[in-house]
Amino acid sequence: MPAPGASALSAFGTPGARAGILVMLAAMLIFAINDTLGKWLVATYSAGQVLLIRSLAALIVLAPFLMRASPRALLAPERPGLQALRVALSTLEVFCFYVAVSALPLADVLTYWMAAPIWVAALSPLVLGERIGWRRWSAIAVGFVGVLVALEPSRASISPAAGVCIVGSLAFAGMMLLSRVLRGTPDTTLVLWQTTGAGLAGLVLAPFAWVSPTPFDVGLLALLGVLSMLGHICVNRAFKLADAGTVVPYQYTLLLFAGVLGWLVFGDVPRPALVIGAMIIVGAGVYIFLRERQVARRAGRSARRALTRTRTRPAAPP
Repeated sequence: MPAPGASALSAFGTPGARAGILVMLAAMLIFAINDTLGKWLVATYSAGQVLLIRSLAALIVLAPFLMRASPRALLAPERPGLQALRVALSTLEVFCFYVAVSALPLADVLTYWMAAPIWVAALSPLVLGERIGWRRWSAIAVGFVGVLVALEPSRASISPAAGVCIVGSLAFAGMMLLSRVLRGTPDTTLVLWQTTGAGLAGLVLAPFAWVSPTPFDVGLLALLGVLSMLGHICVNRAFKLADAGTVVPYQYTLLLFAGVLGWLVFGDVPRPALVIGAMIIVGAGVYIFLRERQVARRAGRSARRALTRTRTRPAAPP
């Protein structure tokens, strides 16, 4: 039986794999720059104001794609209740992110966000009815230990900002789970309502702490939406260029990029406990992904063998 990561290693040498890895790395760098810019801006502007202007810019970028989409798919998506819940979780997640980075180093915040796939794995039996074996449950437990290490619960107190990170990470996990449930909904529809929800939240919250931005800062706030869209486009392109098992582990380079940018821009030096916790979380997350992929492939092979046996079975005599 091949090791969970064997296919990723064997595929690394192909041109498509190399291109996919490079595009995924570019996406993570774009996200890190975007998050660094967001942290810089929330030092002056409220999270609500950032959400509002960022979302408006993102909708402008989306406009050409929306014009080509089916109006029915955009305005009457399947399972509207779950769609609304996904939008609410997405809005909560991005709001929590901006609140958190206003108080914590960027690497700290992203470490908690990187735990989201672990929460997804833990909640998938309840939400999706998926069966989780003991190996993945063990990895989930290890990932939870990583979160505790990063939190440093032995300290005198855990900051409220760390609690916001946990809430945001769980909201992100919930959004990912609902994205699986709503996999039949076109990506354009999901992004439209996700962006609209964040914009509406910003519209409600921004007036309470409005700071008149300079024209230059308006451009930077708008750039948040543009960079976010560009990053997602790169991620989608990476998955088209290479196998998911090859490129997904490289998503965790976001932590490296964020740590470097946080040090260069804000002078933040990651805590030793955070580094150790991040390594545990990343290891657990990568293992869970590769194990899920291996289980899915095994199930697919079993289904194909069963179908082949059914087709080749001789007919019963009359």
